Amino acid sequence: MINNTNKYLLFFFFGIFFSITLVAQNEDTPDDDLGNVSDAFQEYFFEALKQKGIENYELAIIALKKAETAAKDNVQNKAVVYFETGKNHLALKQYDEAELSFLKVKDLQIDRIEVTEALYDLYYETRNYEKAILTVQELIKHDSDYKEDLANLYLRTKQYEKALSILDELDLEFGVSTYRENMRDQIYRVTNNKGEQINRLEGKVANNPKNEKDWLNLIYLYSDEGNATKAFETAKRLLKNLPQSELVHLALYKFYLEENNAQEALKSMKITIESETIESESKFKVLGDFLQFVNNNPSYENQLQDMITLFSNKDENSKVYEQLGDYYVKKSNNEEALKYYALAVKLDSDNFLLIKNTLLLQIDFNKNEDAIKLINSSLEVFPSQPIFYLMQGVILQRLDKPIDAIEALETGMDYLIDDTVMERDFYEQLSKAYETTKNNKKAEQYAKKARDLSMKS
Repeated sequence: MINNTNKYLLFFFFGIFFSITLVAQNEDTPDDDLGNVSDAFQEYFFEALKQKGIENYELAIIALKKAETAAKDNVQNKAVVYFETGKNHLALKQYDEAELSFLKVKDLQIDRIEVTEALYDLYYETRNYEKAILTVQELIKHDSDYKEDLANLYLRTKQYEKALSILDELDLEFGVSTYRENMRDQIYRVTNNKGEQINRLEGKVANNPKNEKDWLNLIYLYSDEGNATKAFETAKRLLKNLPQSELVHLALYKFYLEENNAQEALKSMKITIESETIESESKFKVLGDFLQFVNNNPSYENQLQDMITLFSNKDENSKVYEQLGDYYVKKSNNEEALKYYALAVKLDSDNFLLIKNTLLLQIDFNKNEDAIKLINSSLEVFPSQPIFYLMQGVILQRLDKPIDAIEALETGMDYLIDDTVMERDFYEQLSKAYETTKNNKKAEQYAKKARDLSMKS
């Protein structure tokens, strides 16, 4: 298939060749009785080409009208004028006028492929696919590459059977191509014809068992149909034919987990995590599934550290450590969770939820110096998050800095909007801070505000 960029370049160069050739074929000699007419025609015509070259399309059209008059009854010259006029209208997006001009060329029985190509481009650009189909059928007589365009047009007009028929013809003639395979898959998706798609892929892997992509697509289709047995069987067939495949293990580990074959699942997970070709997001999902598996099967928890080591050796990534932190929080092992959250936050200082979870645990474990450093750096990124000022106030009081705590808490109150629970927490902390400074009046004032909010909630 000719892509759009190449098609327009061909259109441009063929157009000039077509125009100049026709003019040359009909050029009279100066001694001819029609010499003056020919000179006038050429003068107007080449003026039009000049104006078109500098994108003065309106002036080009005016010059072409004069050239048309000068052409008189010369059919060839009129044809080239109409063709050039159409191209100028097309440049101005005057589609109806452009179509009329191109059709005038055909009415003169000037059957040139570049005119038909111009009409096809016009119909495609204006999404007049029915006319585009008729036009491309003409073009196929000159160039069979246009069959691919016809298949695409049938797809766009929902004539799926016709599109598939054309694609089959092209595969037989030229062999399989990625573009046509994508088009075919699109048709199967639109028509929800998974059975036919599966049959086709089964045939393809039978003919070429070394094509990993076809195997993976087949596994996906069986899984999407809910046929886990066939999907698992296909994955094992893939591995048998392509023992070095790494991508297949993204499917295999899940199937092994579902049948409680932990040892094989762990092998597939290890291959996945160590792979250089599998993207990080998929690896994070593997880790998440493994953590869920260990949560349900505590006897395999000793394998977790091996998995963590694999990730650490391959690529230090905050998502890995954050997932591990979440896992240990669910297991109520907050000390281990804090270890991984702290590693994660060093790699991702813009993750609000991660920072918050890390700070909460640091406060719980009295990691006050670490917490105050994290809050100070986080406030540079999130200067209007009241919870960070609240935490800052708590820690500064622990560090026996009540005046600094009051300043932090009052600053945070300025950012507080419609959060009664946090507002009460601010009042309680302010009361404690003022009590430390022996300002009992202020301390009681904020304590009362906190009590009043508690009674309302």
